[in-house]
Amino acid sequence: MPLYQNNFIENASQILVWKITESYEQLFESVQLKEKSLVRLRSMKSELHQRAFLSVRMLLKIAGYSDFDLHYDSSGKPHLEDEKYISISHSHEFSTIIISPQKVGIDIEMQREKIIKIASKFCHSEFDFLPKNFETKKEEYIKNLTLIWGTKEAIFKIVNIAGVSFKNHIQVVQFENVSQKTTALLEIDKINQEFDIYFDEITSIEYDRKFSLVYAFEK
Repeated sequence: MPLYQNNFIENASQILVWKITESYEQLFESVQLKEKSLVRLRSMKSELHQRAFLSVRMLLKIAGYSDFDLHYDSSGKPHLEDEKYISISHSHEFSTIIISPQKVGIDIEMQREKIIKIASKFCHSEFDFLPKNFETKKEEYIKNLTLIWGTKEAIFKIVNIAGVSFKNHIQVVQFENVSQKTTALLEIDKINQEFDIYFDEITSIEYDRKFSLVYAFEK
């Protein structure tokens, strides 16, 4: 069973990461799904997405829940039947969930060079602390951009407000990779909300690629 990570952190939140190595059949036989989830699963055209979907149910199982405890609202945001909050993410061979008594968002992203081309679509004030000549430190630049994107994605999962612009409404405060934490600010309409941001890095040795894991809490 490729449970990659199962950590409890200070605020009683639980972070679980699954490395997806099993076949669709192996995962499917290991979980029980409600009818609505079966319909959703069968509608997925990609087996990779199907396996990610099932691996999330494996993580729920380890955390003491099941697919029957999970539901989605009209905007697609996941909720648990009890009073705890949940956030879900997956990327290629990894899936992750975070369960917390606080409002929380999580995102996992593979670090890829193509993020440089779209940086101007989600970064604004962050360019002030990103290096101007990134060619000399391209790997670090890609990592930082991925962390910025993951931060904004995690915050969006918390607030789930229509019309939020990653570029114009969410600002990430300058950070150092070694500290593995920063803060961010959401400003839109009358909302002015700060968030504590934490991050980690996961390496897939088999495929020689790295992933950024980011999670956010409302302050």
